[in-house]
Amino acid sequence: MIDRYKGKYRISSARLKNWNYGSNAPYFVTICTGNKISYFGNIQEGQMHLSDLGQLANKYWLEIENKFPFVVLDHFVVMPNHIHGIINISRDAIYRVSNSAENTGAIKDAIKDAINRVSTDGRIGGVTGDNNPMLHENLPRFIHWYKGRCTFEMRKIYTKFSWQPRYHEHVIRNEESYLKIAEYIQNNPLRWLEDKYHV
Repeated sequence: MIDRYKGKYRISSARLKNWNYGSNAPYFVTICTGNKISYFGNIQEGQMHLSDLGQLANKYWLEIENKFPFVVLDHFVVMPNHIHGIINISRDAIYRVSNSAENTGAIKDAIKDAINRVSTDGRIGGVTGDNNPMLHENLPRFIHWYKGRCTFEMRKIYTKFSWQPRYHEHVIRNEESYLKIAEYIQNNPLRWLEDKYHV
């Protein structure tokens, strides 16, 4: 019986093979609501107007940095039924990110440094290798925390709120790709009617 269905209904992973998602790098993440329902608000004249649930989605996205000290958040946008954002993992950052002007250069330098170090062949974990406890702090854990925190708070307002079970991620491998993705995120509300997530 097992052989009959072997591999037939398997859903292939979109993840990069042999890549450790706890590695220093910028990641482009998209998280959609269940059935792409527009829980988070609406777009009028190219501007996103957040609902109560949208405000929570925005609030807890920003809290990822506080929860995980080696995460640097970059461009992000809350859309009616999804969120796009760049999450940069920088474990060797010696500063805490803020929006203050004095840290802006340091943040950009950390992101550029992470982009320059993206490699599927490099050694991870330092001298402890795969046993390094920091490797268990990875992108799936950040997203799991975010989705769980949002769900808990949002269901106090609307009990039927849900996310899609999966999320989309992309390892940003060079500065050209990074700049294109950043521009895409910033312009997303203006292009909502053309967006593949528009329903």
